[in-house]
Amino acid sequence: MRVLILAAGYATRLYPLTQNQPKPLLPIAGRPILEHILDRVRSLGGPVECLIVTNHRFAEAFEEWGQRYRIEQPGLDLKILDDGSTSEADRLGAIGDLAFVIEEERISEELLVIAGDNLFDAPLGDFVAYGRKIGKPVVGVYDVGDREAIRRYNHIRLDGEGRIVFFEEKPKNPEGTLTAIALYYFPSEAWTYLRQYLAEGESRDQPGRFIEWLYRRHPVFSWRLPGRWFDIGDFPMLEQADRAFAEG
Repeated sequence: MRVLILAAGYATRLYPLTQNQPKPLLPIAGRPILEHILDRVRSLGGPVECLIVTNHRFAEAFEEWGQRYRIEQPGLDLKILDDGSTSEADRLGAIGDLAFVIEEERISEELLVIAGDNLFDAPLGDFVAYGRKIGKPVVGVYDVGDREAIRRYNHIRLDGEGRIVFFEEKPKNPEGTLTAIALYYFPSEAWTYLRQYLAEGESRDQPGRFIEWLYRRHPVFSWRLPGRWFDIGDFPMLEQADRAFAEG
């Protein structure tokens, strides 16, 4: 299994905390956000290659962290990739970084993709098994239970088989509270669609934009995330997640 963690953002909403430290390395319950995510990755079992894409500004911080983490967790094959960007002005965006890694690592097989600020406690074995079973793209979905909160994310609707039939980023008038989170299983066929998406000049920023484009052209299915989920985008969510994980 190859896993990609998107960790190249600049997290300006968390300044000054993230002026000199990448958001995925901020502590939650005494450990970096990234290590909580990697706990879920390691739960997959078997050989796992984990790719972490970051920007040039924070690449050294990730390398220093990685040296320590490899000693603590020698069973995980960990590789850190520098996308070359240095600021908000020249950043590649989440989809741009996905395309960068696909090209740089010559990936032609399945890939599990996780945003480096998506904190959850659900195991990933069932998610990957479901994706492999149906052989189609699968997105983790979560019910935030609040129509006001969902305006910050996206709103989706599913059919009886769990296939996405409606997707809207940053909805102004959401009809429900189910959102697609930045947790994706992509089979090998997805890369053909990604190249088409980029060739059409679509957004390279939020990864949800690719799903919003893809579901209209190709079946995209969902997997309901059990347990807790936190999108660490601002100080209140960072503090809420810290309290929740500190309490176990």
